[in-house]
Amino acid sequence: MKLKRLLSIISCAALALGTAGCGGSGSSAVSGSGDKLNIVCTVFPVYDWVRELTKDSKKDIEITYLLAKGADMHSFQPTADDIMKISTCDMFVYVGGESDKWAEDALKESVNKDMKVIDLMSSLGDDAKEEVVKEGMQGEEEHDHEDEEHEDHDHSEAPEYDEHIWLSVRNAEKLCGVICDDLCSIDKDNAESYKSALAGYKTELEKLDADFKALADKTSEKTLIFGDRFPFRYFVEDYGFDYYAAFVGCSAETEASFETIAFLAGKADDLSAKTVYILENSDGKIAKAIIDSTKSKSAKTAVLNSIQSVSREQLDSGESYLSLMKKNYETLSSTLS
Repeated sequence: MKLKRLLSIISCAALALGTAGCGGSGSSAVSGSGDKLNIVCTVFPVYDWVRELTKDSKKDIEITYLLAKGADMHSFQPTADDIMKISTCDMFVYVGGESDKWAEDALKESVNKDMKVIDLMSSLGDDAKEEVVKEGMQGEEEHDHEDEEHEDHDHSEAPEYDEHIWLSVRNAEKLCGVICDDLCSIDKDNAESYKSALAGYKTELEKLDADFKALADKTSEKTLIFGDRFPFRYFVEDYGFDYYAAFVGCSAETEASFETIAFLAGKADDLSAKTVYILENSDGKIAKAIIDSTKSKSAKTAVLNSIQSVSREQLDSGESYLSLMKKNYETLSSTLS
């Protein structure tokens, strides 16, 4: 209800702004003939893809990264300023999963009815994967029950999809193509620069994909154990890995039960696992408890980056989607035999 009231207030303000700005310097023409192209992105990978595709354009482009403060996409709530930017932008690119339900309401208040909207999960089509609760994962039955009480009937019956689509380099190639097509349609004068940037970026993505495939093909360790949430389902399916984890990728849980820890420790023993993986920003407590419950107690922890809560400081230091995925490659290369 709070978001709906906020949207109602912002809708009136945005409408007034849009009317006052017609023909003035504050307007942004979707045809690409205006002074500036305004693009709003939610998570960091999306922002970085757009940045890569537009880097050689002669068009004045402003790209807004909504989660620049390092917020987790699963708990993000837009500010009034965020919704105002969305309502008047020329292109809005978002993931489109359960965590982005707020975006559907925000888009209903759009002043720019010619806005290009890219729902990346919809763009993936059949390549989008449903969330899976794998053996050993801690359930969230009570949490899910509470959520269902606040959902309408149709929504509660809809399958929930894994939102971490960017952790597949192959998905990144496909989705960058989708973004490029829409950039070309709204800014035809610079279409060739977008196509050229896409070709160059795809070359880099294809090389990284080949590196991951070569690593997966040569390693004898085909199962990853996570003492954390598991957002890497798209990734492991690309390269034929299996996995066990404490929670699903979008879980809100932070404390693992004794049964979960014992199960994962048993799997680590069965596999003679040398590594228990955790995500960036993890305190590592669950992984440590798993290792301490194994017979050898000798496994180490290693960090894999989910690239979903990249801060402005990291961005300013030069981090990119490719640099972070390459760090994941380096981590796996050093931990898999």
